[in-house]
Amino acid sequence: METLGIFGAAIGAGLAVIGAAFGIGKIGSSAMEAIGRQPEAADKIRTNMIIVAALIEGVALFAVAVCFMAL
Repeated sequence: METLGIFGAAIGAGLAVIGAAFGIGKIGSSAMEAIGRQPEAADKIRTNMIIVAALIEGVALFAVAVCFMAL
């Protein structure tokens, strides 16, 4: 039964990391498109992009920690 818990934690951690990677990729893509459309706003867009990427990364780290604590 413990093997099922380890498998579940690994799947949960993997899904959290994949979701975070997809989210950060989408943010980067959208930010580059926005900078291409409005180059004068590049500094504000880049700052917001970094802040949101850091928040997503924090949530992903928290999700991975919760998955491994569930064992």
